[in-house]
Amino acid sequence: MMVKSLELDFFRNYVHLEAEFDPRVNLIYGENAQGKTNLLEALSYLSTARSHRARYDKEMILLGVDEAFIKGQVFSRERDFTLEARLSRGKSRQLWSNGVRLKSAGELSGILTTVLFCPEDLYLIREGGAARRRFLDSAICQLRPRYAQALAEYNRLYEHKTRILRDWPENPSLLATLDDFNLRMAQTGAILIHYRAHFVRRLMDHAPAIHADFSGGREQLTLAYETVSTVTDPKAQPREILEQLLAHQESHRQAELDSRQCLSGPHKDDVAVFLNGMSAKMYGSQGQTRTAALSLKLAQREIFQVETGEWPVLLLDDVLSELDPKRQAFVLNRIQGGQVFITCCEEDKLDCLDGGKSFHIKDGKLI
Repeated sequence: MMVKSLELDFFRNYVHLEAEFDPRVNLIYGENAQGKTNLLEALSYLSTARSHRARYDKEMILLGVDEAFIKGQVFSRERDFTLEARLSRGKSRQLWSNGVRLKSAGELSGILTTVLFCPEDLYLIREGGAARRRFLDSAICQLRPRYAQALAEYNRLYEHKTRILRDWPENPSLLATLDDFNLRMAQTGAILIHYRAHFVRRLMDHAPAIHADFSGGREQLTLAYETVSTVTDPKAQPREILEQLLAHQESHRQAELDSRQCLSGPHKDDVAVFLNGMSAKMYGSQGQTRTAALSLKLAQREIFQVETGEWPVLLLDDVLSELDPKRQAFVLNRIQGGQVFITCCEEDKLDCLDGGKSFHIKDGKLI
């Protein structure tokens, strides 16, 4: 799997860009705030139709322009794909694969899989549950179209229910729709829980061995998926989980009305990370939690390779500069195989890798 070329128009600080990439290593270098991360963001968007740092598509459009365009030539599953995305202010985005308009982002699943690792991910263990949910969502959406569709539907329902709970004292008639939203949220929520539980199990098949190598065998990493308390087996079929979610909703109904907040559902899920049986978040040092975060990301990469038979495209956004030499060496030794994009400030970072191509970015232009 590889990205052969990329074309951008009015994306972030790029008025126009055309670039052809090496199938192995691509070093994107330049000073800070020149557009290196923006380029990786565009590559990632073609695989997920989501940005890791923008909530709305309009944030990725150059100021003073109404539309942005991303086009990538991709080789995947032994064939060529042309992936395109058009972002507009005030309009829904448009996605295409080989000239065919896609109905949803879920249809991108499995075409181009990417693993993005940025400096914020080094704090994946230290942060709240939202960061680890984003990690799960980003990974599973690339593998399972049904999950991507369920996640988009759940988020939409959650926003509607939140408004109902917020506004019902002033407008009691809104409560007439609450039961319908609860049912649909439980139906989509059961799908999310099912897939998240199975992905965490697969992380447990890969991450502990990576972490053991990383720590020289001194630390044992374990994971636990935490979801709604009434769900006895999160890996069960969604129809079984549905009944348990409905029971949890009913038991929290009055509390939700009183607090005017949505208290029941997988939007509060988390993944607990343990090192030698102790909570990494509470007791791990900065070095230990960084190593654990790296292990999870590298495990994600291995899962994608097992699932698709191809290494995903790895996007390392200035992450090497945040690591000590030992962790840098471990990551670089572990990512042999597959296409890699690395952003940094110095071109000589490429010397430690086998071949490749370098690109100098300055002020949104390829120099």
